[in-house]
Amino acid sequence: MTTEAVPKAGVREWIGLATLTAPALLIGLDFTVLHLVLPHLATELRPSSVETLWIVDIYGFVIAGMLVPMGALGDRIGRRKLLLVGSVLFALASALTAYSTSPEMVIATRALLGLTGATLLPSTLSLVTNMFLDENQRRLAIAVWSTAFSVGNAAGPVVGGAMLEHFWWGSVFLLALPVMALLLVLGPIVVPEYRDTEATGKIDMTSVGLLMASMITIVYGIKEIASGGSVLLAVAAILVGLAVGFLFLRRQRWLPDPLLDLALFARRRFSVSLGALVMPLFTLAAFQFFLMQYLQLVLGLSPLRAGLWTLPGMLAGVVGALLGPAFTKVFTPPQVITAGLSLAAGSLAVAVWAVQSLVPTVLTFVVMNLAINIVWALSYDQILGAAPPERAGTASGVAETGNELGIALGVALAGSLGAAVYSAAVADSLPSEVSEQDAQTADTLAGAVSLAEQLPADLAAKVLDVSRDAFTYGMQLTSGVLALMLAGMALLVGLMLRERPGDEDAAEKSDAAADEPAH
Repeated sequence: MTTEAVPKAGVREWIGLATLTAPALLIGLDFTVLHLVLPHLATELRPSSVETLWIVDIYGFVIAGMLVPMGALGDRIGRRKLLLVGSVLFALASALTAYSTSPEMVIATRALLGLTGATLLPSTLSLVTNMFLDENQRRLAIAVWSTAFSVGNAAGPVVGGAMLEHFWWGSVFLLALPVMALLLVLGPIVVPEYRDTEATGKIDMTSVGLLMASMITIVYGIKEIASGGSVLLAVAAILVGLAVGFLFLRRQRWLPDPLLDLALFARRRFSVSLGALVMPLFTLAAFQFFLMQYLQLVLGLSPLRAGLWTLPGMLAGVVGALLGPAFTKVFTPPQVITAGLSLAAGSLAVAVWAVQSLVPTVLTFVVMNLAINIVWALSYDQILGAAPPERAGTASGVAETGNELGIALGVALAGSLGAAVYSAAVADSLPSEVSEQDAQTADTLAGAVSLAEQLPADLAAKVLDVSRDAFTYGMQLTSGVLALMLAGMALLVGLMLRERPGDEDAAEKSDAAADEPAH
């Protein structure tokens, strides 16, 4: 079997890569800044526990629902064109979020951010894939691109903490404006245009609606259960969401130009690697959601000090993203991914008892971030390497959908579990002197801290002790569940992607069969 030489990327491609990391840097920064901002936003706008979860994860659900169609749109109209138009819209949505005046407005503008953000991520990743055809260069380029998220994560708490010391909570969202301006100036010069000339069909908006309706309805049901709402309504919402999801999958099977190419999932390397991407991000998002509140509302750190204490973990993530490709010179990518997942699971298991003081909690976060970013960078490469070049836009859209869905579900599901544990513990333990109305205010940790500021010193101390203990217990319990999930994913990758003699030929035949149209 002969292999054709592929052209290597030159100076323009590497400058283009640096430009394409800007959106990744911004979205990574936005992710950690949001968790840092939550206590301040909660104090000023007073969202309920359910509204707080929607503020965090509505962005993820909208972007997850729109990434695949936006990836397909980029294939048709040009990926660079979509990127540049999206950067203008994302900047406008960021400005609207910054000046929101109610929880409902924040939720709506965060949804708009998700819609516009969906134009950025698949465009950048698929353009990186098209610019770097050499396998080794592509692996390094994807590692650099994914490292930008880690750098953004690392900068977010420090930059956001410094801004919150001097400005209102909405100011952090204005950071998007100069980054998007830079992309608009440099993008047309150093980033080449690419479109799929064979992608001529229309985007099926019915499929988009079915996908969004399925995800949001299921999550609504889960949050209703966690918040103590109507169980009948919650179960009905989940069942409706599952039924709509089934209709979405059925529709993809017979559409000549489907929104989601199910043939990609017939490739074992693609589907297992996608799981290895989603699960770690699910756990990282969940842990960070708890961590930022723990540092500020349980330990009482200022935003800037809380941001500085998370910096070692964020920097470990940068190191992890760069170490992944280096480890593949000695071990196979599946072996490195399995080891990274196992290390992350171990660190979370330690968190079950470590979340009692500052230093052990921070060390847990450092190890987890290092391990997860090793897995993240290599999982992206495995996903894109398993797809044919002409499906790069769709494959990157699916990968980014998994990315955002993992983050959103991590906050929604783990956050709902933590909220349910917190509410049950607080309801049973609040002092009898606390009125029913004040007890409702203490439904969230931020609400309890705000309530304590208005109570007599002795009663305030009791409310703080109860609410902080309840939050910490919820964080510990959730960490144990997340550790088990990661361990299961490590076992799956180790078994399913284990290389044996003859696997390469078998994989090629399997991939060829997956590409044949269904009859």
